[in-house]
Formats: sequence, C-alpha cells, structure tokens
Amino acid sequence: MIKYSLIVAGALVGLTSCVSPKIYKDLESKYATLKQENRTLSEANEALLKTKNGLKNERDQLQKSYDEVVAERDELRDAYNAATSNLDNLKASYAALEKNSSASITKNSQKNRELLAQLEAKKQALAAENARLEKLKKALEERSSRIAELESVIATKDAAMSQLRDAISRALTDFEGKGLTVEQRGGKVYVSMENKLLFQSGSWAVGTDGKTAVRSLGNVLAENPDIAVLIEGHTDNIPYSGSGVLTSNWDLSTKRATAIVNILRENTAINPENLTAAGRGEYAPIANNDTEVGRAKNRRIEVVLTPKLDELTRLLND
Repeated sequence: MIKYSLIVAGALVGLTSCVSPKIYKDLESKYATLKQENRTLSEANEALLKTKNGLKNERDQLQKSYDEVVAERDELRDAYNAATSNLDNLKASYAALEKNSSASITKNSQKNRELLAQLEAKKQALAAENARLEKLKKALEERSSRIAELESVIATKDAAMSQLRDAISRALTDFEGKGLTVEQRGGKVYVSMENKLLFQSGSWAVGTDGKTAVRSLGNVLAENPDIAVLIEGHTDNIPYSGSGVLTSNWDLSTKRATAIVNILRENTAINPENLTAAGRGEYAPIANNDTEVGRAKNRRIEVVLTPKLDELTRLLND
C-alpha cells in the first residue's frame, strides 16, 4: 500500500507540470478517496474478525459449561451412592445393637443403659444421614433433569441443522460437480463454492450461474430465520497483482464475501442482522497451494451456518 501511494503521489507530482490545476485537483481528490476506502475496508474486516472470534468463544464457553454440569452430576451420583452404603451400615449396626440390648437387659442394667444410649445416637445419626441422602437425591435429580433438558435442546438443534443441510443440498442439486459442496460438522452446516462457479480471476463480480446458486441458497435461509450466516472469502497464496482499488488477496476475499452478502440481501425475507461477511485471504487453505488443483480448491466462498444458542444460554444461566 505504501509503494502504491508513493507511485500515485509521484504520478501526481509529474502531472502538475503537464496538466491543468483542475485535473490535478481531481486526481488528488480521487487519491484521497481511495485511501479512505482502503482504511474503511480494513476497519470493517477487523470488526468482522472480532465478531467471528466472539461467536467462537461463546460456543466454546457454552460447551465448557455443559461439561461442568455433567461432571457435577456425576459427583452428586457418587456422593448419593456413598450415602446409601453408609445408611445400610448404620441399619446393620442399629439392628445388632438392638439385638444385643435385648439380650443383655437381664444381665447388666448399666450395660443396657449404655447400649440404649448408643442406640439413640445411632438413630440420630441415621436420621441425619437420611436427611442428607434425601438432599443429595433431590440435587441429583435436579442436575439430571437440567442435563436432560440441555441434551434435548442440543439434539433438537442438531436435527434442525441436518434438515437445513438436506434442504440446501436439494436446492443446489443442479450445481453438483461445479465446485459446490454441502456438509455438516460440529453442529454447523458448511456450504463451499469454488470461485470457478462464482467469479472471474481477480474479480468480485458474481457470474450468472453463481447468482443463481446464491439466490437458491437464500431461499432456504429465508425459511430459517434462527440461523446465523457467516460468509467467508478465501484465496490461494499467489499474491494479487492487479491494479485499481484492490491491494491484496485479503482485500479481494473481503470484497467477494461482501458481494455474496449483497445478493442474499436481495431476498427481503432474510434478516440482515443474521449476515456477516469476512475475508480470510490465503490464510485458511483446505488444500496444498503447490498444485493448480489445490489452489483452485482454496479459491472459494464458504457459507457457515450456525444455530442461534439463545435457549442454551438461558438454560445455563438459570
């Protein structure tokens, strides 16, 4: 960018000697506009990356909380089992004391009183242990119920995402074999479209087939308003060598992701708040960039569909 700025600045200086002041001022204004656009795009990209990281951290925190609840449930179950064993021991001890007390009452009244005192102590201990056992049992039941509810919500979300994946596959079946794949991983649905379906080399203008595919995807998303949609642009590792407003692969990937968002926004049934565009440049490859086949796979748009986790968050915070 600095090199480009110097070249433009040098060109402006050279032009001052052979063009009119009006043309020079126009060029200078365009240069300032380009600098501002570049700064705006960079800030937008940073904000998008920050949003993406925040969503990932939220998902990780929810998973961590779920694992903690499971561990606490298991600990309560172990305590319940230990208390049950202790209760059985107390009952056996109580029965032995009661039998011994009855047999000794005629032999030694003093010893009998001691045994009765011990028996009373055992009764109190047994009552206290019963109360503790009941409390543990209630806590265990509450934890088990909460875990079952969490598991039910997660299962429902996974089933909904499977249905979404199938719906998208049906909607995009005409594009199979044209660089488009649909798969489900980790509770999310990933729609990957290679650039050969969407863009010409170095361009972020979507072609006719690409627009048809994106609009078909949009029709499915419009029927699923509880899905967060992240559109990621990816390139290979060959540095961008074109001219104009683009400065790098990262810039190109961001503009391509934004172009897909703009097509999806043509569908007024899609909530714009659910859409996020992000440029990843060449930094998230899925294939080896040493071959043309690998580079072609890396030049892609990935649409990541994530279920909203508001209900899980509520359950964890209750």
